[in-house]
Formats: sequence, structure tokens, C-alpha cells
Amino acid sequence: MSKMIGVDVGGTFTDIFVLDEAKGVAEVAKVPTSRPDQSAGFLAGIGSKVDDLSSVSVVVHGTTAGTNALLERKGARIGVITTQGLRDVLEMRRRDRPRTWGLRGDFTPVVDRALRLEVSERTLADGSIRTPVDIDAVTTAAQQLIDDGCLAVAILFANAYANPENEAKAVEAVRAMWPNEHVSCSSEILPEIREFERFSTTALNAYLQPEVSGYLGRLETALKGDGFQGEFMIVQSNGGVMDVDTAAKLPVRTALSGPAAGVIAAGYIAQAAGFPDIITGDMGGTSFDVSLIADGHSMLSPQTSIDFGMVVRSPMIEITTIGAGGGSIAWVDKGGLLNIGPESAGSTPGPVAYGQGNTRPTVTDANVVLGRIDPENPIGGKLERLDVEAAKAAILKHVGDPLGLDALAAAEAILRVANSRMAGALRLVSIERGFDPKRFAFMPFGGGGALHSGAMLAEVGLARAIVPRYPGVTSAMGCVIADMRQDFVQTVNAMLGGLDTTALTEHMQRHVDSGLATLDAARTTFEARETAFTLDMAYAGQTHTVSVPLPVTVDAGIVQAPTEEQIGAAFDTTYRETYGRLLPNGARRVINLRSAVTGKRPRFDLATLAPEGGSVEGALKGTRQVHFDGSWHETQIYRRLELPVGAEIPGPAILEQPDTTVLIEPDLVGRIDSYGNTLIERKAP
Repeated sequence: MSKMIGVDVGGTFTDIFVLDEAKGVAEVAKVPTSRPDQSAGFLAGIGSKVDDLSSVSVVVHGTTAGTNALLERKGARIGVITTQGLRDVLEMRRRDRPRTWGLRGDFTPVVDRALRLEVSERTLADGSIRTPVDIDAVTTAAQQLIDDGCLAVAILFANAYANPENEAKAVEAVRAMWPNEHVSCSSEILPEIREFERFSTTALNAYLQPEVSGYLGRLETALKGDGFQGEFMIVQSNGGVMDVDTAAKLPVRTALSGPAAGVIAAGYIAQAAGFPDIITGDMGGTSFDVSLIADGHSMLSPQTSIDFGMVVRSPMIEITTIGAGGGSIAWVDKGGLLNIGPESAGSTPGPVAYGQGNTRPTVTDANVVLGRIDPENPIGGKLERLDVEAAKAAILKHVGDPLGLDALAAAEAILRVANSRMAGALRLVSIERGFDPKRFAFMPFGGGGALHSGAMLAEVGLARAIVPRYPGVTSAMGCVIADMRQDFVQTVNAMLGGLDTTALTEHMQRHVDSGLATLDAARTTFEARETAFTLDMAYAGQTHTVSVPLPVTVDAGIVQAPTEEQIGAAFDTTYRETYGRLLPNGARRVINLRSAVTGKRPRFDLATLAPEGGSVEGALKGTRQVHFDGSWHETQIYRRLELPVGAEIPGPAILEQPDTTVLIEPDLVGRIDSYGNTLIERKAP
């Protein structure tokens, strides 16, 4: 078995990346995403490139099943069993509002109040048990939830992070009677201080379990039925992968699975090309996802909000998402302002040019009307041609007429607004966080990203753009690249002075033992195994913490205990780097321990993707008229995958390939590097 397959399911297309390690070649495919069951498109995509699944060693999947279920509120009917007095924690949240400056706002938790049941038990913040759990009340509550049709249950007890004894007894009793495996426990999923975040993450995990585990189960059964004997793994939001059984138990960790895979691939490609500082821009059919990589490292966030009030606290790559994808709908509001998204035409019915029933113009329609997308050669193989006249008519009706513009000017206006929104997202992750955009390159990917790279250079002031060899399937490639990773957290909540380092080391050792056991159980090869520890720390009285890397080694699986002095020195270094100064005589507190155990999977040589031979003349398809800045320009059209290493293509030019279209605007020039990437820079004055 020598083939590895990465599959990323997006809102419009399902992307396939097939790497044949024995032959050193890669193949890609895009097929329409199937709705409502995404597994059909998943299997169709693999089948379009691989006839014999017995030759495949691993399939890695970046999934949006969990994300979509949360955004569309299509998870399971679930119940909650919680400590007496805490049934409304999920509804009260942090007393925030959907609109910051409004005094009104509605929020409905994913579990009805009638299905949030209370039982007698109490664990104090120091871990002592004041009231043992009433098991009879627990089993009565569980039976009531079963009778009410709940498919999953979350058990959420107060202060279970400090001592899980009461919660563990309740979980044992519920699992003995629950009709399936969908029982989520807060002390297993997030043994961390802060009630709402722990409750929310656990409840959302239960909400997703029936949907995601069913979806993954159907995929695994279908793959095995077609002869697949390798390992099926799922991308996590932290950029690592996990086995399918873990994903079925912890679906909340897949909340940003697909976008995370894209960032991993982008970082690997950029590092190989000699650009450790990049801002990624994944433009699919529904959204534009942005992330920053500095000095070769992705930014990790401890939590995110999938939607208002739906907080997931789990390590994940920082990704900013806006509704500015190719299928995002352009519309004029009552005040006469042009808007883009967040509503999207998706894969069905798709943009107006698809001719499948949509009548409202999209970003893709604007690109088609301006000649930037070849109507006779649409990506994805979904259609034979695109309907330019229908797209033009829709743009004129819904944008041009309300704004007093002709169809071409309206199409340009759509792209200007879309580009402005996208540039705003890039500034948010760079300038507003203290990073100079001139230091960074822009890496556009997804089916539509490379059409907008020139606009991002102009609006944000980035140094250059790097378009990967297969930008339309970059997230699928990231699935193949991603390492296997397990993250752990444990609240310590103690002053550094007099810290019980023995107890801290015991927590670290448990994390390492569990992580290494997971790696041992995986049916895959690792080049190395790495462990990393950080502490969330702050001065006493502070709310916000800094993440302090802990200088600890692991020798033959055994954690070497840190000293109080080592922890203090590490905190001082991190705090000074973050805030520029220390607080003299300030008492320091250790809040949480975070551990990561990573199995480094073998990397494939990106030179595998580089073009062999070819010529600029042979790659030239011809020319066509393309609209830039109010006028038509005769533009050369190239078959991008046939361009040789070192080729220099001055703009205006368009490079076409099956999974995307690359636009080189008149004031830019594109160069093909040794990995087949296209570097787009400003022309020399």
C-alpha cells in the first residue's frame, strides 16, 4: 500500500489529493459536495482517482460535518444532567450580547431547558466533596431523558475539573443504562476551570456526537466495503489528526477541521519555498478563511465561538472567517449600500452562471462577466460551460440598476467590495496584532483565492503572493501532511510560591502516557514523537493569562520534573516579551497545565509536484479580453501546469488549471519556482 489520500469537504466542492509515494506523483480532483449527506461526494471523489482502495495506506479527512451541524443547528436532541442550581449556565453564558452596542439579543441553547435536569451533588473549588452525588436521582434523570427522545447526554457537574469523583460515578451509572455510546462528561473532555466554557464545550460535543459519529461510521463502512484496509483519520482543529474512533467520541475537536488542514499545508509549502512569514487566504464557495503564520509557526487559540454563544474551548489554529466566498451573494440594502454575503449560493444551486435556478449574483458571477473565469472551462467538472449572459443580467438587475451602473461597472463594484472585506480580514490578523504586512507573503488557495491575490497585495501592502501548485485542493493536501496530535489540559490553580511540582509532574506524566498510548495504537509510521508543555499563568489578581512554554524534557516516556525556579524564569521571560515589563514583587499564579503529544508523520517531497519540462510557448492557450479598471485588456491565457520552472509571465495574464484560476493583473508579474508555485510580485519600475 503506497497511496495516501487527503479529502476536504467544502461548502461547494469536495477536494481530493492523492499521493502515490512509490511513483512520486500526485493527482487531484474536485467534485461537487453532496447534500445533505456529504459521504456521497466524499466517496465519489475518491472513486474518480483511485480504482483499487487496497493500494491505499491512509485516508485523512478534513470535515465540515460538525461545523455545519453547529451553524445550521442540526445536531441531535440532547439532554443535560447537572448540579442543582446550574441548569441555566448554558443560557446565561457570560451575559454577552449578539450585537455589542444593542440592548436586545436572543439566544437559544442547543439543549432545551426542559431537558436540562438537576441532581443533588456538590464538589467545592478546592476539590473537596461537600455533597456526594445522588445516583438514584442521576438514573431517574437519565431515564427521563431517554423517554423524552434524547439521543445523547452531557453530564456537567460543578468544579468537576478539581475532583471528578462525583461526575465519574454519575457517568458510570448513565453509561450502564444509556442506549448508545453518546455520553459526554465534562471532566473527560475539558478538566479546566471556568464553568460556562467547560459546560458549553461538553454540551456541544454531545450535540454533535450522533451526527458526526454516524457520518464517519458510514464513511468507514463504505471504505472497507470497497477494499480499504488502511487507516482512516480525521483532521482536528489544532492542525493535527486523530483516529476515527477518537473523532467519533470527541467531534467538538473537528469544529475547524478543513480550514486547519489548509493552514498546515500552506505553512509547509511556504517554508519549503523560503517564506516563513505568510498570511493564508482560503477562498471557497461560501467563506474566506484567513490565518497568520509567523516564523514558520501557526497561531493557536485556546477557544473559539462557532456562532454567538456556541463556545468551543479546545486548542485550534487561529482562523478568521468572513462570508466572502465565490458563492457569496451580492445585494444592495435599503440605504443603497452594496454588500457581499454572508448568504451563499453554495454548491446547490450555485452562482447564477451555473444555470441551476439561482437568480441573485455572486462573486463568481462578477468574475465570469469580467472575463476572469473561462465560461467554457469551469473548475470542478460540474458543468460544461457557464452562462455569462444570465450572470450579467442578474448583476444588472440586483446591483447595477439599484446603483445606477451598467453590468460591467456593477461587476467591478462587486469585486471591489469583496476585496475590501477580504483585505479587512488580512489586516485584522496582521496590522491589528502588531505585525507589519510588508514582512509577509500572501498565500491564496481554495478554488477562488488566486483570482484575488493582486487586490490583496495592493490593498494590504503585502510583499508578494505565493500561489501553491494545486491551490484548489490545498486543504486536501494538508490532510496528507498533518501530524497526529493529542492535546490535554488540567487546571492547577495554585500560587507559584510553594507549588506542588510533584503533583504537576504527575499530571504531565498522565498526559504523556495517554498521548503515547494513542500513538502506539495508530496504524501509521512516525518519524519522531514530540511533547510540549505550557502553563497558563498570571500575576495574582489578573484575569488574563500568558502561555508560558515549560522547559521540560521527556526521556524514554518519563517526564523530568520542572523546578519552581525554572517555571518562574520562564514566566518572567514570556511576560516581559508580551508586555515589555514585569510587576515588581508580584505574586505569580499557575492556572492551567497544557500538554501536547505529537507523532511526526513522514513528509513527502514537494519537489514531487514540480513541473518537468514544458515551455512557455507550449503552455500558451491563446488570448481573450479581460476587464481591468474600467477597460478591456488583451490577456494571455496559459495552461498553468505546463509552465516550466523559471518561467516568467508578465501581467495581464491568466493561468488556468482544473482546480483553480490564477489571475496576474497588469502591474504584476508571475514566476514559477522550483516547486511549481507561482510567485506574484509587482513589476520592477
